[in-house]
Amino acid sequence: MTLNPIQVARRLVLLRHAKAEPAGTVADTLRPLALTGRKQAARVGPALVDADVVPELVLCSDAVRTRQTWDLLKAGLGDAEPEVVVSPQIYSAGVEEILELVGAVDPRVRTVLVVGHEPTMSAVAAYLAGPGSDPAAHAQVQVGVPTAAYSVLESDLPWSQWSARSAVLTTLDRPHV
Repeated sequence: MTLNPIQVARRLVLLRHAKAEPAGTVADTLRPLALTGRKQAARVGPALVDADVVPELVLCSDAVRTRQTWDLLKAGLGDAEPEVVVSPQIYSAGVEEILELVGAVDPRVRTVLVVGHEPTMSAVAAYLAGPGSDPAAHAQVQVGVPTAAYSVLESDLPWSQWSARSAVLTTLDRPHV
């Protein structure tokens, strides 16, 4: 079941935060982005614009590195001003919790960006990817994605009905630094 992009009602963009500083003496949630991560994050915004997947709603983990990723990428979105929900739940969420958050999104919202962590971002993409998905992207999300990588899933179903194999994984991208 390959969807024609013109018919696609909803797009979910799952973004792993950009490269963070190594674990050290601070709590994991307080780890900031590394210099490389700052460069990565700054390139994600323009990449989303080029891919025509500018979000209307952003669900962002409350960890420092995810919030910094969002702050740096939003500058590249041009005039877009999506609603942003920072949620501590995303930090430790699994697939079911992410799908609960997405399932509660207003059905009028067409593009949602989740800024989160591995292994959850790739696990959600692998779980949702159904028939017609890009084989290379599907293979990658099954083993995990690198920092600042985002996957795009499309479906004409309402958010509340997204479930196993219910979407088409169209893209896995990582802006080059």
